[in-house]
Amino acid sequence: MFNFEKWLEADPYSWPRSEKDPLFAGAMDDLTRYHADHCASYQKILRALGHRAASSPSIEAVPFLPARLFKEVDLTSSDPSQIIKTMTSSGTSGQSVSRIFLDAATSDRQRQALSRLVAHFIGKKRLPMLIIDSQEALAKRDKFSARAAGVKGFSLFGESLTFALNEDLSLNVERVKAFADKHHGAATLIFGFTFLVWDSFVNGLKPLPFSNATLIHGGGWKRLTDKAVSNARFKEQLREICGLTRVFNYYGMIEQSGSIFLECEKGHLHCSNYSDIIVRDSQLRICKKGERGLVEVLSVLPLSYPGHALLTEDEGEILGEDDCPCGRNGRYFTIYGRVAQAEVRGCSDAIAA
Repeated sequence: MFNFEKWLEADPYSWPRSEKDPLFAGAMDDLTRYHADHCASYQKILRALGHRAASSPSIEAVPFLPARLFKEVDLTSSDPSQIIKTMTSSGTSGQSVSRIFLDAATSDRQRQALSRLVAHFIGKKRLPMLIIDSQEALAKRDKFSARAAGVKGFSLFGESLTFALNEDLSLNVERVKAFADKHHGAATLIFGFTFLVWDSFVNGLKPLPFSNATLIHGGGWKRLTDKAVSNARFKEQLREICGLTRVFNYYGMIEQSGSIFLECEKGHLHCSNYSDIIVRDSQLRICKKGERGLVEVLSVLPLSYPGHALLTEDEGEILGEDDCPCGRNGRYFTIYGRVAQAEVRGCSDAIAA
């Protein structure tokens, strides 16, 4: 198995493709073999797909699972006694949710990777933090929803944590004003899920000075798209109301926590050393740069479950690689949203076969 500790020694956006390719492909091959040896259901899937280990690994040849599969089947590569927490995806009433099982090693990898990614944007020093959520979101310690996992993960980068919302998700204006007054002129960090930042924070906030703050947000774009709220309008409203200009969106999912894709100053989502993406057409063939298709996400983090290569139901496009004007290496891309009525089937049938 590849030595992940060595990966943590490098800046998370430092590797150009020529350096990253052999390291990342080798890690993906290691993880595929590891999960085949430790997860019987995953091994059945590989057999059904006719997968054969390649002598020269490449990320394009890594067998991927549809992310939807985790809504249908419990997949784990760890002994049940080693599982320390279970994370579940968001879902409306009546919908099934993904269940992701974490052992200590995987949880630690996620924490370390996320720490280095966020520190790259805000620095290593902990900042006074305003969380656009309610404290009740963290009520359960062994089971985390996508929202709770996000709050828990990002709260590691803050101090003097202040929750901006009441239990009913209404904005506690007095609490937010007290935070703004206390830290006026100082660098601060704001975190929240996109739809909560818009619905509860932006729409309920009176003008307050947050010009020295950095906002990191993600998730819930579909609700905003339905309201005709674009990324540009989202940022414009924050700038007009409270002078916030350092606003970073991120793309991520509970099935690959830790290896999120952060948006740079130029508005592009970036792969890091720990992650990569492939875009595939409706026939699952690999798209060229500039072609829209289904986004496949890859991560070196998952050990306790076979989630290292997942085909999402999101449509995206690779914009470039190693040449973003922001100066970061790696592929950079954009996400257009969920493909209408997308559903990739087959793996569940392979398990039952």
